[in-house]
Amino acid sequence: MAHLALTQFQLVSSPTDASLKTSVAGFKQGFIKTQSLRFQYPSGIPLLSSDLKSRNLHSTNKYQVCMSVGQAVTPKVAVSPLELDDAIEPPLNTYKPKGPYTATIVSVERIVGPKAPGETCHIVIDHDGNVPYWEGQSYGVIPPGENPKKPGAPHNVRLYSIASTRYGDSFDGKTGSLCVRRAVYYDPETGKEDPSKNGICSNFLCNSKPGDKVQITGPSGVAPFRGYLRRMFMESVPKFKFGGLAWLFLGVANTDSLLYDDEFSKYLQDYPDNFRFDRALSREQKNKNGGKMYVQDKIEEYSDEIFKLLDEGAHIYFCGLKGMMPGIQETLKRVADERGENWETKLSQLKKNKQWHVEVY
Repeated sequence: MAHLALTQFQLVSSPTDASLKTSVAGFKQGFIKTQSLRFQYPSGIPLLSSDLKSRNLHSTNKYQVCMSVGQAVTPKVAVSPLELDDAIEPPLNTYKPKGPYTATIVSVERIVGPKAPGETCHIVIDHDGNVPYWEGQSYGVIPPGENPKKPGAPHNVRLYSIASTRYGDSFDGKTGSLCVRRAVYYDPETGKEDPSKNGICSNFLCNSKPGDKVQITGPSGVAPFRGYLRRMFMESVPKFKFGGLAWLFLGVANTDSLLYDDEFSKYLQDYPDNFRFDRALSREQKNKNGGKMYVQDKIEEYSDEIFKLLDEGAHIYFCGLKGMMPGIQETLKRVADERGENWETKLSQLKKNKQWHVEVY
């Protein structure tokens, strides 16, 4: 059962700010300066980031972004408290399953159109600044009720990647946002929904109302790229200046299934030298062979650029359903073979250099 039916691919290239090292289970996260290319794959997104000489998340970029004459760029949003950028280490497991924090639902918004196969919601949670996090981390959510496999015990924790920056959607450091796909089960024989087998936590979250309480744990793990992109292009943070290239390949079923499309399109308009955005719509677009368009088809289309960036030190991240990885891996292997390269050797080197990051489920 899929909790997030989308595939996103991001490419980040930065001459000074560098690649985002993700932190699974407590690894330090930061930007690495070295001509690095980076792919990230949030809850269905791969990202690639290329950067030339730097190794510090807080480094100031010396490069200027060139804009076309007369182009109106949306001013970045001031954030607070700026002390959230002073920490050297990311917060980790501030609240644990046996002692979760009780937060409050601020809003729940459906963010896909009526023709999307399934429902995805953007959920803002108020933690009043008590459960801080960094971009690239997850919250655990404990749905209300009793664990059917352990009578008398609460449900197990479900992890959800945080879709906002450390300052939250209100830019005050007091909220965190989740992007949740409602998990619904349909009987393969009757084709009808079986509510008894629906996802407990995703339905709890998508059905929540403002003011409802939610128990959260964490933070931990890795997150989707909306938070990274907001930090790069929306927020004004004195200690963080991004001057690289972020290239997002977003794969979904159709136009109605696109997530945060207005937000990403605005970055494309305001920062054309720093952001590229390609969509793979499997039910609306065709690949070069006349079949459905998937993220791996986009990877193949831009393979020369992608491999060049990887050779220059890019980091590639994948997040989403486990089932998406074989097709992507097969495409990368085929492209490598066509280029006269050995993919197994290349992949081994990418992992050794910590350029390869995967978060799938």
